[in-house]
Amino acid sequence: MIPVPFQLVEHPHTRQNILTGDWILVSPHRSKRPWQGKVEAVNDQKRPSFQPGCYLCPGNNRADGSLNPKYDNTYTFVNDYSALLEDTPEGGLNDDDLLVARSQKGKCKVICFSPRHDLTLPEMEKEDIRRVVDTWCAEYQSLLSQPYIHYAQIFENKGDVMGCSNPHPHGQIWASEDVPLEIVKETKQQKAYFDKHGRTLLSAYLEKELKLADRIILQNDHFVALVPFWAMWPFETLIISREAVQDILQFSSEQKNSLADIILQLTIRYDNLFETSFPYSAGIHQQPFNDGENHPEWHWHMHFYPPLLRSASVKKFMVGYEMLAHPQRDITPEHAAAQLRQLSCVHYKKASVPLKTQ
Repeated sequence: MIPVPFQLVEHPHTRQNILTGDWILVSPHRSKRPWQGKVEAVNDQKRPSFQPGCYLCPGNNRADGSLNPKYDNTYTFVNDYSALLEDTPEGGLNDDDLLVARSQKGKCKVICFSPRHDLTLPEMEKEDIRRVVDTWCAEYQSLLSQPYIHYAQIFENKGDVMGCSNPHPHGQIWASEDVPLEIVKETKQQKAYFDKHGRTLLSAYLEKELKLADRIILQNDHFVALVPFWAMWPFETLIISREAVQDILQFSSEQKNSLADIILQLTIRYDNLFETSFPYSAGIHQQPFNDGENHPEWHWHMHFYPPLLRSASVKKFMVGYEMLAHPQRDITPEHAAAQLRQLSCVHYKKASVPLKTQ
């Protein structure tokens, strides 16, 4: 009997996330299994441009009673229910190395992307997203001047399925005294590669992906959007800067325009995939700071983790084996990239002909 050769597109296998060192199980043969599980309600109701009861709309009262200014651009404020506090007293606990805790100071900011309640990033103009990028830069710059802060996580949760508590377009920054776990892992992996090869891990990885091209979704002069080889979520993506910069402040004005453009183009494709406002958690990863070290190993990138799997109403669950052993996915990253790549760059709400009929 002739042995069947192993094929990534057919047979179960594990792939390594080179940024963290973690592994994921890929089971492409399971993508054909019938689904009789949880079906999410799809909330695509048209929202007004201003919502009187919204805590984030201009001129409205927030949850703590504070009054928002009548802003006409981006707007930032300290989160009324911050997970980290600046005035946390120093202290901790160590009970026989069994019960261990330490105090954690920090700062949490909310960034309203737009005064309009009815928009999301893929429905905004590129110039508006550029203003969001500029706001990220300004907030990041201000946090660098606070010596006790060693990392600032810029992120967005989009959609109630991702736990977003308010549909008004907004993101957050959580700045912490300690460097978060994922950043510790990514720093370790990138430094090991840089010390051995003399270039950043993501420079080499991006070069490889551009040659192969089967996981590339789109690109411009300064950034590439792709489905990483080790993607955990069904339509997970990664935006990588072509230039190996360590943080967002090192981008030129032209690069910031390109970043705004690729975020817009990628999120439009997300919405077009199932013709719904596509939920995700997205965030920027960049170097730690105020630690007395240079980080030439660090290479700026942005993660998008969307949960939807088969349709606007069926999402991926990380449960069972994935919580107790390691993550698993069915459709291959290559298949997911092909689906995203072929989608229109015109948002389905603005298309003259419905995309499903094209």
